[in-house]
Amino acid sequence: MTLISNHLPTAELQALDAAHHLHPFTHGNDLEKKGVRVITRAQGVTLTDSDGNEMLDAMAGLWCVNLGYGHHELAEAAARQMKELPYYNTFFQTTHVPVIALSEKIASLTPYDLNHVFYASSGSEANDTNIRIVRTYWDQKGQPEKKKIISRVNAYHGSSMGSASLGGMHYMHAQGGLPIADIHHIGQPDWYTEGGDMDPDEFGLVRARELEEAILHHGEDKVAAFIGEPIQGAGGVIIPPKTYWPEIQRICQKYNVLLIADEVICGFGRTGNWFGSETLDIKPHMMTIAKGLSSGYAPIGGSLVNDEIASVLNDCEFSHGYTYSGHPVSCAVALENLRLLDEGGIVENASKNTAPYLKEKWQTMVDHPLVGEAQIEGLIGSIALTPHKDSRAAFASDRGTVGLMCREHCFANGLVMRHVGDRMVISPPLIITKDEVDTLIERARIALDKTYAQLKSEDMLKAAS
Repeated sequence: MTLISNHLPTAELQALDAAHHLHPFTHGNDLEKKGVRVITRAQGVTLTDSDGNEMLDAMAGLWCVNLGYGHHELAEAAARQMKELPYYNTFFQTTHVPVIALSEKIASLTPYDLNHVFYASSGSEANDTNIRIVRTYWDQKGQPEKKKIISRVNAYHGSSMGSASLGGMHYMHAQGGLPIADIHHIGQPDWYTEGGDMDPDEFGLVRARELEEAILHHGEDKVAAFIGEPIQGAGGVIIPPKTYWPEIQRICQKYNVLLIADEVICGFGRTGNWFGSETLDIKPHMMTIAKGLSSGYAPIGGSLVNDEIASVLNDCEFSHGYTYSGHPVSCAVALENLRLLDEGGIVENASKNTAPYLKEKWQTMVDHPLVGEAQIEGLIGSIALTPHKDSRAAFASDRGTVGLMCREHCFANGLVMRHVGDRMVISPPLIITKDEVDTLIERARIALDKTYAQLKSEDMLKAAS
């Protein structure tokens, strides 16, 4: 067993956690009965828990640890900044060196004319900011009624009031009076689940043209923006058909609607390019960033806007901001993270070497009797579990039952792989090696085999009617 740092016994840590800690997206009573998993340290792509068990983290934390764990350079950057200037705000005509340097670096990496950053502490905050930017922009342009924003069913844009409203997760909308006013949703480009007998390209056009129908329904003079993830992450890693984004782009241009690319998951090397917009040939007016911006080492997010939007915002006092907008320590950490990803060739190596290797291995998963589809772009992928490959059928059991079963077999087998419904998804650190890819695939196959055996033994290999 690997030696671990001194701490209380796991059972005591679990009891303290249950007594005082409310977890996100968790049924607290169920978790207390089961006992929370306590992670004590990490290195590279490997996590270690309080009992010394090691797990390959194929989710990069929460889609965010692009650089991998254990880079002391980021800790040193944070320590230096804390000693020099631990905090100051960017309100009241004030700035500081880390936020200036980071803003310049981000502008040098982003495509097109996305040269201006409004900082937040997370993707949720940044998407809330996007609502404010979009509506202020059109108000300043003399079109205050142009404030409706179109998003998609099953999209994820955060969990605050505004960002969860932009998202299309029905179970989230069921709590807290969501969505807020003037947010509307169209269908998602999920051909595997919803495409029926259409071929993927036809389905991509059909789903994209729902945006045009929504604009015409609500009125071109009322619709302000469309927001979408280049690849839906928390929705199950849904990679749209190749016809989808070009048609969305055409429609936004035709009806003078701002296009927002939510790059919180797709940004900073995840899809093989610095941004998913480059991979899928999207030319957004705005972009949401977070997660990979600091590889999760410090909380930071932001809203990128193009030159024209920035010039309009600068003509007024934009009455919006956060205490930690452009926090100097987070900026210093993010700047060092981007330096390592860029100058260290990590994004380039992942794109040219690791991602093609992972794609080759990942797509072999379709030969498993449980797998109906294996999608992957760069270092983000999913497999769809099904009891009947040819019909792409769902399971007769409640959605997510089989996915959760498979996830538990993954954890027991030393692999962190997430389930979204009955899809299994991965998003490993960009530093993963080919040998570690082999380990990921081997452990995923073992989990699939055990899931298949359990389904057969429990007579659950049945399709929904």
